[in-house]
Amino acid sequence: MAIRRIFIANRGEIAVRIIRTCRALGIETVLAASTADRDSLPAQLADRTVCIGPPRPSESYLRVETVVAAALGTHCDAIHPGYGFLSERAALAKMCEENNVLFIGPTAAQIETVGDKLCAREAARTAQVPVVPGGAVSSPREAVELAQSIGVPLLVKAVGGGGGRGMKRVDRLRDLEAAVELASAEAGAAFGDPRVYLERFVASGRHVEVQVLGDGQGSVIHLGERDCSTQRRYQKLVEETPAPGLSEPLRRALHEAAVRFAERISYRGAGTVEFLVDRERDAFYFLEMNARIQVEHPVTELVTDIDLIAEQIAIAGGAQPGLTQADIHGHGCAIECRVNAEDPANGFRPSPGRVREVTWPEGEGIRVDTHIAPGSQVPPFYDSLLAKIVAHGPDRPTALGRLKKAISSTRVVGVATNLSFHTAVLADDEFLQGGMDTGFITRLLERMPVMTGRLSNG
Repeated sequence: MAIRRIFIANRGEIAVRIIRTCRALGIETVLAASTADRDSLPAQLADRTVCIGPPRPSESYLRVETVVAAALGTHCDAIHPGYGFLSERAALAKMCEENNVLFIGPTAAQIETVGDKLCAREAARTAQVPVVPGGAVSSPREAVELAQSIGVPLLVKAVGGGGGRGMKRVDRLRDLEAAVELASAEAGAAFGDPRVYLERFVASGRHVEVQVLGDGQGSVIHLGERDCSTQRRYQKLVEETPAPGLSEPLRRALHEAAVRFAERISYRGAGTVEFLVDRERDAFYFLEMNARIQVEHPVTELVTDIDLIAEQIAIAGGAQPGLTQADIHGHGCAIECRVNAEDPANGFRPSPGRVREVTWPEGEGIRVDTHIAPGSQVPPFYDSLLAKIVAHGPDRPTALGRLKKAISSTRVVGVATNLSFHTAVLADDEFLQGGMDTGFITRLLERMPVMTGRLSNG
């Protein structure tokens, strides 16, 4: 089916990103915007903007019926959900199917399978992909019995969510019951699903994910892996590809496992299979699958020269697969920093407001994905992401050098940013060596306990 007009059910930099690919493909765009975003850069770039409600996401971006009605009312052929908001809500995909609107993403059934962490773990087992020891619990007694078998430390995790919400680390068995109750309450409030499960905590784990594309008929290819271990409170800050310090056998095994998992569910569209790599055992475990485009997709695009948004659109439209595994050739290294409106000197507190001045970097190998320009408003209702600054080079040292220069030449006035924190990360010896685990940021802050107090805020 030829897609002529796409309804973008999102905001911020991903909305700008989708609009630009649609323009290149000759596809019209209609943007969903809350009242807080009516004057945003995406609203200025889209062919048409439709106001879908007040600023709070629960009254606008998260209303499935409103989004679908707006898409139908503007005669759109398809809906692109971006990331976040409704991108992994099976209800949106299902309503699109019921109303003959293409959903640019996987099927509702696939979203349900990977969105339920227990179902996803079972699919991984069936696909012969290793999973972290653990399992579901329905009572404190079950939790204690399972915890005794897998040992501490361990994690209590939400069955129906992610992003660190509904997740608690437990180092002592006597703290388990309270952690289960708290995680269950958080999960219920955040995702409408209070179920939790336990997993063994891997102390020296790396977060490595594999980008896949599936045609929905059982054919899947991968586009390499990304290292996302530089995190703070389970939120990614820096991502890169290829993942440094992996043995080639382990790298190939990760790619093959991701493809097997996606093939098992006949995955359709772009998705990411996430793994925990145990540095001590040189082993890996399935974590979850994100059934959408990722925030960090630009690093993959830079090393493969493949437009992932364009591939999403083509697959949704039923185009025959234009890529095979033999077509995928990674070249060089790409590293991305997420620039957030937050204040490192005050516990990374969000910093909404109006951006008075901004200068984004330019130069060889530099890409900036942003929705921020002078005068842009940063509302308090949404994620604080301002931009993604990405550097590409023939090797990691070159990419790092370009990224450091790009970060130092970026200027944002009017809101606090984490630019200076990125400067500290990129200068740290452990980061320069590569192959950090997810505890890197914690160790960095411990090595420099007064660091955030002396960081400037851009």
